[in-house]
Amino acid sequence: MTPNSRESHLVELVDSAGTPIGSTTVSEAHTAPGQLHRAFSVFVRDSSGRVLLQQRAAAKTRFPLRWANTACGHPAPGEDLALAAARRVAEEVGIDGVVLTSVGVYAYYAEDPSSGRVEYEYDHVLVGDLPAGAVPRPDPAEVADVRWVTVSDLLADLGADARAYAPWLAGVTGQLSPAATSSSPTERSGDG
Repeated sequence: MTPNSRESHLVELVDSAGTPIGSTTVSEAHTAPGQLHRAFSVFVRDSSGRVLLQQRAAAKTRFPLRWANTACGHPAPGEDLALAAARRVAEEVGIDGVVLTSVGVYAYYAEDPSSGRVEYEYDHVLVGDLPAGAVPRPDPAEVADVRWVTVSDLLADLGADARAYAPWLAGVTGQLSPAATSSSPTERSGDG
């Protein structure tokens, strides 16, 4: 499935508290001025606590070739968030079997200057550990490149060169607590 083929999929519209209020297509939700909708951002971490970043493919309709978290997406209306997120991790970076834990929510609005498309998302941040023996196998239609980075190095680089990164990356990285970046996942509630 290509990034463009998902533009007709349905997303769940939400209010500022994350309560469902309807649905629309991915394309409509991202057409200026945008409609607030449920999304997720996933970080997969290795045994040393580094997180996997992906460089978004050139074909992405929003913020192509920018570095972002491991995987992003939208659950279908009423779909289980962790199942939808695990599916996107497998689709984007080829890692199956990641058990994900929610660590917070980051709501944001961002306009892509190159496409005129917008992100207006109630973004659930999830973290999971790389399964033993798993190796990322990115789908080139989704991902241009991947790299492992410590959270502290990522935060420093975001401050030095923010334009190389997707506009939500600083906010979703901020949801990673020290417990969330340790070797075992812990539940943390938060609404950003």
